[in-house]
Amino acid sequence: MVQQSSFGATPSVADVLHERYAGRLPDALEDLAGPKHGTVGLPLHVVWSGLRTFDLDRPRQCMGLYRTVLAEGQRDDITRFLNRDLLLEQWPVMRTMISRHVRDAWESAFPELPRRAASAA
Repeated sequence: MVQQSSFGATPSVADVLHERYAGRLPDALEDLAGPKHGTVGLPLHVVWSGLRTFDLDRPRQCMGLYRTVLAEGQRDDITRFLNRDLLLEQWPVMRTMISRHVRDAWESAFPELPRRAASAA
């Protein structure tokens, strides 16, 4: 239910979060030009505590980097650190490990992601 304020309808938290994540999306998955192998260090504005360097050749660390960048990265971070092929490869599992708001924004914009998840099931 949308609440009314003196300025009109107040957007729901879900709507605000969807817009936040949708505004960070690349124009196309092909814009994801990040590395496929090696070590990646994330800047402080993406990850401010804990592990900041990830080895993409170690599956758990690769998944951790992708989860972090999807949740905290801005558009430039997303295109710089994420790789299209790795995202598609990891999406069936990744989608269960990220927030609903992030997942919905990405799957709404890129129909190949939910198709990928469905074909892996």
